[in-house]
Amino acid sequence: MIESVQLAFTSPVWWSYALRVAIFYLVAWIVHRLSGRTARLVYLDRFSPEQRRSRPERLATLRGLVASAITFLAFATATFASLSMAVETDTLIWMIGLFSAAFGLGARPLLSDFLTGISFMFEDTFDVGEKVELLGMSGGPVEGVIEAVNLRTTHVRAPTGELFTVPNGEVRVVRNFSRGRFSMAHVKLKTSAEDLPHALVLLEELGQEAVVLLPNLLEPWQIISESGVIGQQAELTLVTKTKFGKAADMLPRLLALVHERFAGAGLSLFD
Repeated sequence: MIESVQLAFTSPVWWSYALRVAIFYLVAWIVHRLSGRTARLVYLDRFSPEQRRSRPERLATLRGLVASAITFLAFATATFASLSMAVETDTLIWMIGLFSAAFGLGARPLLSDFLTGISFMFEDTFDVGEKVELLGMSGGPVEGVIEAVNLRTTHVRAPTGELFTVPNGEVRVVRNFSRGRFSMAHVKLKTSAEDLPHALVLLEELGQEAVVLLPNLLEPWQIISESGVIGQQAELTLVTKTKFGKAADMLPRLLALVHERFAGAGLSLFD
């Protein structure tokens, strides 16, 4: 094997080998540059759950993964073709097997990144544009919006503007804020202990009515006492379930509605 390599690169035609190697990697580079367009031509909906097909965010995620996979295969093929000019096929296969074993031991985190990236093609964990929190990583949790996903890394834009580049192999637990079914909003109020029975009746009736008055409210609220303490005043909490992402918008409307009804019934509210 060594003699064949020496012969190939010391003969007068050594430049032809160098030219072929350059052509191989030039083609790989061109494939890399066209990988994004090529990914758009692939029917990617087959990797999406039926209810999420044709969503732009899901397609953008899959295109990034497929494009990076095309790039990896292109440069791996160029490397294999370059070595095959100087090394016999049997020897080359043996070398690749030995290299793969060494690579698996020495570059286990990198291999884990690529394998996890491949799994993202089939697992609908998150998509580009979704707000997530990545947990269980060595550097601590990362929260932000997914900007790009490829085979090795995931790019997350933090609320404060920083861009996190997260190795895919470190993604263990994903908290996806964009796929919640509802949001919770809590309203706390204090009333006189003497008015408590009347306040409970009013709030129970108002909870049924509020579902009609406030379209973003999914169901009547629950009335609880977090402290469980009663004196001259009683503190109550209204636990409400709203449409996903509408809790912040609902709070002022809930406060205004409760205050209006208490004032109309002659019941006092305290700070």
